[in-house]
Amino acid sequence: MVIPQLLVSGLANGCVYGLIALGFVLIYKATEAVNFAQGDFMMIGAFITLGLTNAEYMGLPFWLSAPLAIGIMAVLGYLLDYLILRHLFGQSQTAVVILTIALGFVLRFVAGFIWGHIPQSLESPLSVGEVRLGDVVLGMADIAIIGMTLLLTLLLYLFFQRTKLGLAMQAASQNQMAAYYMGIPVRRVQGMVWGLAGAVAAVAGILYASKGAVDPNAGLLGIKAFAAAVIGGFGSLPGALVGGLIVGVIEPFASYYMPAGYSQIAPYAVLLFVLIFMPHGLFSQVRTKKV
Repeated sequence: MVIPQLLVSGLANGCVYGLIALGFVLIYKATEAVNFAQGDFMMIGAFITLGLTNAEYMGLPFWLSAPLAIGIMAVLGYLLDYLILRHLFGQSQTAVVILTIALGFVLRFVAGFIWGHIPQSLESPLSVGEVRLGDVVLGMADIAIIGMTLLLTLLLYLFFQRTKLGLAMQAASQNQMAAYYMGIPVRRVQGMVWGLAGAVAAVAGILYASKGAVDPNAGLLGIKAFAAAVIGGFGSLPGALVGGLIVGVIEPFASYYMPAGYSQIAPYAVLLFVLIFMPHGLFSQVRTKKV
């Protein structure tokens, strides 16, 4: 039963891509900026959890270190906006893009300097055990990844649709000046979005490290997650998840049925197809700005 096993593996990997893509979408919805260091945020979140949990480092219990890592990444995301990005307020989005690309290089260097470049595994209870459904083997890490991703996507969707803060974030995205005149603290709201994106990246990093080894180059998964966000529709939270699942499922099937050289480009071929026939993604949320 090769196909069901490939499907399960693809769904688990796709959920990680979807979580990273959620970070892209969160920041874009609130600031219309693209954080190309989101994948590196995921990698740093994984390493922080690893450093807090593994016996050769601090050796804290996993269920304590995981929330601590999520909180640390939330603070780092907020501080990034507060200390650096606010100084670019009013500048073109190109400046933010260049800054986040450079930040990604810095984060990979820092991770390599502190934890080394040898892949390491997180001592996680999520990676212990498996469930068999006939000939299909479900690892506990795969089940945790899929379940946590669905739950987090639902919570974030409800947050943006049903809460005042979520609506304020969307208003700030549509027109910062108008939102400011309506009494919305735009800069503070944007800082909270960056903090939330950092927390989501930490969750993705914890789940990714629970499934396999992590190294500084794991941050490059952000490229596939960006493709997932574009496929799903940049600005759509459910679209980010669906795009991640599409990319994740395509990979194992392409690797199994296609030559190695061609299988690597399969997700980007789908991205190109979507951009040609559905330029705004599968879940387009294109809106006209009011001035």
